[in-house]
Amino acid sequence: MSENRSGLAVGLSVFAGTLLVLVGVLHAVQGLVALFNDTFYVVGQEWTFSFDVTTWGWIHLLLGVLVAFAGFFIFRGAVWARTVGVAVAVLSAIVNFAWLPYYPVWGLVVIALDVFVIWALTAHGRDIVA
Repeated sequence: MSENRSGLAVGLSVFAGTLLVLVGVLHAVQGLVALFNDTFYVVGQEWTFSFDVTTWGWIHLLLGVLVAFAGFFIFRGAVWARTVGVAVAVLSAIVNFAWLPYYPVWGLVVIALDVFVIWALTAHGRDIVA
């Protein structure tokens, strides 16, 4: 490890990668629940971006796999992995904003985690580069 790396910065980057993996797995589980039991989620207030629960299931499943893979590649320290990590965190936050009528509290929690990931990867991501 290089002399100029901050332990805190590296720790935050690793934590951001771990959060990406966790959020990705939870997205995938949420998607599988929507696919296997489309009556589990009850629609609250209708919003402009309303899809069928099965469609949301596929969106969450595919996004979850993408987010989890991005999290795994963060640990390699590649610049492209940080860029992809920030991009999928932004996409995850947008999807969860549109998902708020179905699961509002969880959507807000994931948006907050995504914002933390974006901050950690943009402010301290370069400190983990090999």
